[in-house]
Amino acid sequence: MSIRQGKMMTMLKEKLQTDLSVAMKARDEVRTRTLRMALTAVTNEEVSGKRARELSDDDVVKVLQREAKKRREAAEAFAGAGRTEQAEAERAEGVVLDEYLPAQLDDEELTRLVSEAIAETGAEGPRAMGQVMKVVTPKVAGRADGRRVSGEVKRQLAG
Repeated sequence: MSIRQGKMMTMLKEKLQTDLSVAMKARDEVRTRTLRMALTAVTNEEVSGKRARELSDDDVVKVLQREAKKRREAAEAFAGAGRTEQAEAERAEGVVLDEYLPAQLDDEELTRLVSEAIAETGAEGPRAMGQVMKVVTPKVAGRADGRRVSGEVKRQLAG
């Protein structure tokens, strides 16, 4: 971590700021716009609540995941409304954000983790979904969309 203006700064936030400078110099409009938006979201999160605080790298990742999800949902909405240009812009921003997020689990790995969680909890049937989700969620945190995880848990519990 480095100290800048008397504050500690996370590695990820610093990387975002450095990459923003590079993107601005390269006149990369999509990357510049996306990184500005991401840094604004991080700053807003830091100053929300009763006291301002410095976010950890994990907290910054959570903010970026939330922003990436917004981009995916907006792209779907624009595509559904026939506004392909805006949908493509949202997808392009999502691609930039994905570079800063942990790699997503593939289906095989997700299936394995859910199977392990079911075995660990001894869960049977759809009613046990909550206890399986409690075990599997921390293991996949940030690496799989919640909808995808719950879908796999349902599938395996339905047997």
